[in-house]
Amino acid sequence: MLNYAVPTNIIPANDKRRLKKLYQYEILDTPPEHSFDTVALLAAQIFDAPSAFVTFVDEDRVFFKANISDLKENEVVRAHSFCSLAILEDTTTVFEDTHVYDEFMDNPYVNAKGGIRFYAGSPIRTAEGLQLGTVCVIDSVPRQPSQKQLEMLQKLALIVIEKLETRQATRKTLKAYDDRLQMMVHDLKNPMTTISLQSELLGRIPEINDKAKFIAGKIYQQTKNIIGNINNVLSSARNEKGVIKLIKTRVALNDIFQNLEDNFDISLKNKNQTLTLPKNDLTEIFADEEKLQDIMDNLVGNAIKYSNENTNINIICTKDNGLLTISIADEGLGLSKEDLGKLFVKFAKLSAQPTGGERSSGLGLSIVKLLVNLHRGNVWAVSEGKNKGTTFFVELPIN
Repeated sequence: MLNYAVPTNIIPANDKRRLKKLYQYEILDTPPEHSFDTVALLAAQIFDAPSAFVTFVDEDRVFFKANISDLKENEVVRAHSFCSLAILEDTTTVFEDTHVYDEFMDNPYVNAKGGIRFYAGSPIRTAEGLQLGTVCVIDSVPRQPSQKQLEMLQKLALIVIEKLETRQATRKTLKAYDDRLQMMVHDLKNPMTTISLQSELLGRIPEINDKAKFIAGKIYQQTKNIIGNINNVLSSARNEKGVIKLIKTRVALNDIFQNLEDNFDISLKNKNQTLTLPKNDLTEIFADEEKLQDIMDNLVGNAIKYSNENTNINIICTKDNGLLTISIADEGLGLSKEDLGKLFVKFAKLSAQPTGGERSSGLGLSIVKLLVNLHRGNVWAVSEGKNKGTTFFVELPIN
């Protein structure tokens, strides 16, 4: 990059959105993991270099998720990291010799003894086009990498984002199952308390015979034990999470849909797709805002992923008898009858494939189903077949 001009501002214009996405992956400050270490090790071997990293660029630092080097720290200041420059580019950033650039000579990691002379970093890029970090290689001597080496580095960065997506989807699934279990436990508490009180009152009836009083006492004792166990489960959940999910509040649907426009702006532009939102002033709904956003993000993300360029995605809201129905209609690849039968099954293989080479974890729709069920709602899809588009419907109680 001999003609490279070091930017005066290393903070991208979309940094707020980029950081929000990064934090959603819950990857910062996590311990080393074999899969990420393997990616960094492969990068080092491909370049036959002594040092390689998997990095994520935080607000004012760069965190090393994988660190194949003699460097003992697991983070560096963002202003001093070449990864801060690499996330500004869509392609791999290469500095064959950092000493060619006067601007780099004040960098403590360049001017130190045995400092950085060579750097190559491929951005870890989300489907929305947000650069979270890099898979990078460094050396203390100048180098001229081959095109094949740079292509392999890009492939390793793709592996990292796929790993992040699968990891996030799995965590969401487990959390949804955990929340669902907590709700079931919580719902059991009231009837068990009623049974306990009624059995106690039954045992106090003067005319009751000794056998009936004995049975009433047994029922009372067993229900008290069950209530105690329920309280222990709920108490443990509070200690771990602070509150019992769902965290329901009054959620403005207009805000949810506006977030969709912001979240998928880059993806829509990349495929020249149009997202049409409801025009009317929408009602509020009593729901968990974060989970409701996850539901809509998954469904709109799927509509984008499985639709061709220059197509439309249309969202419509209706309400009737205390129920809100949201439909998300696309002009995409459509679904077969077989697809519709296994749509919400984890890791199900569907006939439709992403149209732009996007990645799929196979968990998104199963997460949607769980989150909708948590809200005591329904979700389903209709499609007339191949290349005839798909419409997803989400039905939720307003209160």
